[in-house]
Amino acid sequence: MSEKQKTIKTSVSIDGIGLHTGKKVTLTFKPAPENYGYKFARTDLNTGVLVDADVDNVVDTSRGTSLEHDGVRIDTVEHVLAALAGLEIDNVLIELNQSETPILDGSAKLYVEKLLKAGIVEQKALKSYIELMSNLSYSDPEKKVEILAIPSKEFKVSVMIDYESKILTTQNAILGDIKDFSKEIAPCRTFVFLHELEYLINNNLIKGGDLNNAIVFVDRLIGQDELDNLAKIFNKPRVAVLREGILNNLELLHPNEPARHKLLDIIGDLALVGMPIKAHIIATRPGHFSNIQFAKLIKNQIRKSRKSESIRTFDLNKPPLYDIKQIQEFLPHRPPFLLIDRILEMGSDYVVGMKNVTMNESFFTGHFPGDPVMPGVLQIEAMAQTGGILALKTVDDPQNYTTLFLKIDHVKFRHKVVPGDTIIFYNQLNAPIRRGLISMKGIAYVGQKVVMEAEMMAQIQRK
Repeated sequence: MSEKQKTIKTSVSIDGIGLHTGKKVTLTFKPAPENYGYKFARTDLNTGVLVDADVDNVVDTSRGTSLEHDGVRIDTVEHVLAALAGLEIDNVLIELNQSETPILDGSAKLYVEKLLKAGIVEQKALKSYIELMSNLSYSDPEKKVEILAIPSKEFKVSVMIDYESKILTTQNAILGDIKDFSKEIAPCRTFVFLHELEYLINNNLIKGGDLNNAIVFVDRLIGQDELDNLAKIFNKPRVAVLREGILNNLELLHPNEPARHKLLDIIGDLALVGMPIKAHIIATRPGHFSNIQFAKLIKNQIRKSRKSESIRTFDLNKPPLYDIKQIQEFLPHRPPFLLIDRILEMGSDYVVGMKNVTMNESFFTGHFPGDPVMPGVLQIEAMAQTGGILALKTVDDPQNYTTLFLKIDHVKFRHKVVPGDTIIFYNQLNAPIRRGLISMKGIAYVGQKVVMEAEMMAQIQRK
């Protein structure tokens, strides 16, 4: 049975402290349209930049998983993404007013509770999965790390950790059904060895650290003076070492809670592949670095397996949504600079435009005479005009507005466009239109070929 994509019913916020920055932060989950995925936005910067939860945007794994795009950084994303993936939610916008997500209690439990409070709703589009055709493996012999993905009809994860410590011995954790995530995995908290904690404290790397958001394993003899100092640092009346070699700050929820938390991290990090995975993941001694390397392997494998790009099909024979006369009611452009002939389709978050490229186009007079090629800048302009129709459709009097470029990113010209070609422009919003700002991804097709693609940002303004 095919499953539908899911988002949340309403926006919901959660407040906390960033583990490494120590800054107060409000994180807000917002509903998002179909095929949106997970995207982060920094409301404190007000740049309009969206950071895709994509493994290609990972810039640091030293103390958590950090993303960055176009100068905007989001730190410690793994618990947030684990909560979303663990609840099988596909499309959400995540807004923060600081760079780092709140650590909360060191698990994904409170994120899960907030998302469940917001409510989970089905969307119309079908969910897409990554399905492996053969085993995929990653290893780091120096760190004794191994991760293996075995094809499976379901998503399963098995984790083994071994820190070669008498205090934290070999542990295993298994998640056989993603529907058990909320109860069995989400509440399991992060952990740290005392010597690691001391290093982080001495180097001011955990400004938001607290004994309430991590399990601390004591792997050496420690005197009362040191315990008293820890109590002072973390504002506790007293700190003691329990018989099991754990500070008395927290009681374990499960004997294998550390292994379960490593499993939680894997789910969060693998969410950066971009789609849920149907495979059995078996990981030995995993960490954020190895998780991300493995996620990149999966993504590269999928890229290689898709020898031909996914091409959308459009019915060019059916009556257009808007013809050239109706387009001129929206756009201020006029020939020879009106570069689209029809709007074929339009939804709440996408629009499809068309241009017939003929030999009598004015720009062919001087652009490679004898071997005419449509200029790339005009292809982008035509794509933008297509997007402008979608943007101006949101106002009651479009004739009184104009659409102006703010930014163009990631432009790729894959094939030349020549007289006789019919270009189809498919533009999809990256985020809901807010305060007149439009961010969208556009793909241009000629027949079965992608000829151009770009990400564009624009703003509609009253004339």
